[in-house]
Amino acid sequence: MEATDTVAFFIFMPMGKLRAFFSKKDQKKLEDGLANTKKSFFSRLGNIIIGKKKIDEDTLDELESILIQSDVGVATTLKIINSLEDRIARDKYLGFDDLVKVLREEISNLLVRSETQFTHIEKPYVVMVVGVNGVGKTTTIGKLAHFYKLLNKKIILGAADTFRAGAIDQLQIWADRVKVPLIRQEMGSDPASVAFDTVQAATAQDKDIVLIDTAGRLHNKVNLMNELTKIKRVMSKVIPNAPHEVLLVLDGSTGQNAFEQAKQFTNATEVTSLAITKLDGTAKGGVLLGISDQFQIPVRFIGVGEGIDDLQEFDPQNFIQTLFS
Repeated sequence: MEATDTVAFFIFMPMGKLRAFFSKKDQKKLEDGLANTKKSFFSRLGNIIIGKKKIDEDTLDELESILIQSDVGVATTLKIINSLEDRIARDKYLGFDDLVKVLREEISNLLVRSETQFTHIEKPYVVMVVGVNGVGKTTTIGKLAHFYKLLNKKIILGAADTFRAGAIDQLQIWADRVKVPLIRQEMGSDPASVAFDTVQAATAQDKDIVLIDTAGRLHNKVNLMNELTKIKRVMSKVIPNAPHEVLLVLDGSTGQNAFEQAKQFTNATEVTSLAITKLDGTAKGGVLLGISDQFQIPVRFIGVGEGIDDLQEFDPQNFIQTLFS
């Protein structure tokens, strides 16, 4: 694509308008989706506070255990505990309300610090979606297409997961449901060829956003790296900076397995954003905090239900407000 054809545009609404767009219905879904995590965490937190007049070292030890059991991760948990220890040493007194307030501040700092604003971008904007089989990757792509259509963007999908039986047909079902075009070849075709055809079609048809599905195989990291690198290389022949975003989809209900998947994929390719799915089915939503902090990758989307509208753009402050309300 010639430089003169490059168009800077906003893919997302300004935050003020986004919050207005974030309807009461969406808020209710977020609250319901985080209910298990919230109930599990705060009930256990309350149990360690009962009968105590102030927070002491024993309380922090128990809090550390709760955070780790919530799959926040050891490294992130230690950051939080160390900050709380500093506050106790400085203030000399922390009651339950103080603890919750400080805990909220620490989690807010960790999430907001890893947040990245995706604003001025090229057109078409190419997103390569990666993740292991079973995390909801293909479903997430379908829901993303729906999300972007609501923002009046012109979408095209590429079925570059040509190895898994049924993957192409599954994506075709979503394409038909959302009413967006899908570029596909036969099962077993070269994934890079599909990606190349997709970005060519996107350029010719003046699409805004390209979503490329990829195979979710982790059995051989070298092969995975080579495959993703090849897909990137052939797309860049059509659009020099493609892909503009590599979105890693993780299943929030898998806990520590999600950490391992994030490690494998960040080693194999440059992951720039995260989508955490299935938060509505787990009490371990802390995995979102831990992975974002540990890998310093912003969470872009969260899944809080099975419906087509249940993939929400992640707003750290709204997430924290809902969790601590």
